[in-house]
Amino acid sequence: MMVIKRRSLLGGAAVAGGLFAAGPFSGFLARQSTPPQPPSRIKLAPTADLRDGVPRLWVPEGFAYRSFHDTEWPVVLDDGSRLPGSHDGMGAFQAPGGNTILVRNHEVKVTGSAFGPGHVTYDPAAGGGTTTIEVTRYGEVVRSHTSLSGTHTNCCGGRMPWGTWISCEETVHGPDVAGVGNYQLRERHGFIFEVPAQGAVEPRPITAAGRFAHESVAYDPAGGALYLTEDNFAFASCFYRYLPPRAPDPLRTDGRGIADGGRLQALAVKGRPRLDLAAAQEPGAVFPVTWVDIDDPAPSFPYTAGVPAPTSEHKALRHVGDQGRDGGAALFSRLEGSTIRQGVVFFTSTQGGGRPEKDDGPFDSGYGNGHGQIWAYHCAEEVLRLVYQAPAVDGLDFPDNITTSPNGTLILCEDGANNNYVRGLTRHGQVLDIALNRLTNRAGVSREADEFAGCAFSPDGHTLFVNVLAIHGMTFAIWGPWAKLGI
Repeated sequence: MMVIKRRSLLGGAAVAGGLFAAGPFSGFLARQSTPPQPPSRIKLAPTADLRDGVPRLWVPEGFAYRSFHDTEWPVVLDDGSRLPGSHDGMGAFQAPGGNTILVRNHEVKVTGSAFGPGHVTYDPAAGGGTTTIEVTRYGEVVRSHTSLSGTHTNCCGGRMPWGTWISCEETVHGPDVAGVGNYQLRERHGFIFEVPAQGAVEPRPITAAGRFAHESVAYDPAGGALYLTEDNFAFASCFYRYLPPRAPDPLRTDGRGIADGGRLQALAVKGRPRLDLAAAQEPGAVFPVTWVDIDDPAPSFPYTAGVPAPTSEHKALRHVGDQGRDGGAALFSRLEGSTIRQGVVFFTSTQGGGRPEKDDGPFDSGYGNGHGQIWAYHCAEEVLRLVYQAPAVDGLDFPDNITTSPNGTLILCEDGANNNYVRGLTRHGQVLDIALNRLTNRAGVSREADEFAGCAFSPDGHTLFVNVLAIHGMTFAIWGPWAKLGI
């Protein structure tokens, strides 16, 4: 490990070896390089859903949950929109009376028609978007409406400190890119959109933040940068930052805190161009970084309206990332969820931590041969650290969306082939089981392989909200004695 002396981001003195000494995340940032710990043996048990008494989850003793917005049955929102499925990333905001406002993505990938009203619709031929729901701390729906419509493959995103949600399109589809039905689209896709927790959205993308397979974002108030992950499934992905041309104005009421027209950059490791960080790394590895400018962040490709475009989806997907890699950007595997705490961005690499890939793809099973990595980027110091690397068995499996509990435990949604959990990762490297998917459909067929997504705690820390991402999606509110679990 490289020894780097510097001032601790979390308030401690300067230390060596990439170790950080103070603050509630000091366990993550200062523990010695130790092997990953196996999951705790917290006993999970079948528990009845308070919505209708059906046991859909296994949770710890003393915990309860209620599901809502289950699209196996038609759900109509208060504005008359029919709720789409594919519930994905989600942000939680304070509402009056102790309630929570959720802004929830819908990762609808098909081309057809928008599900929401025209004034919040970006492209009338795209089926994704966001819905906004006010719920009690026990998962009872108070009101709901469409907050963004006509976007495509809305995967994850990020909560902004001034009360907005950034929704990310995990695609580069558009009329200028080859693909089934793409010629029907009227707008380019692959951008991020800012959605206010309350009020109407202006459906306009922030194009300078890039056109690529966006997954999630995290905003650093101290430095003013927006950090973005890329889940370019079949190829290597990059970790980006977007530098807006001006600071956000928290008094704005139009949901436009992040200004367009800034600069997009990709992370590179100093002195080690194109370093393969998707491959297994030494525990606790530390890398000083630099940033590579992306000269063409929002490409448009030539096409003729109404006919399939000549530019392949693979070429379009790699256009932005290849600019970074040509300048030395690091290679990651499937960067998905991210969250920020005290100037540190934690983000997941879903298939990172295995043997290196032999070429640059495409890979039908995804780029990367591991079971997952958790990285921490220290914004002020520009240092990247490996927090966790999943072992081959009996550990975290394909981590995806991520958030933090009020006391600093990382909460992770799994996207594995079977037995998907919501899990915690403590500051001491211990993996905790929180919930296990045991869904079946109306015909009794198992849905246990459906992934969890969109984990977000209510602002008061009482309730963990989480989605099941599937065509027939649903949202859960889970509550109980979190402190007894170490969460």
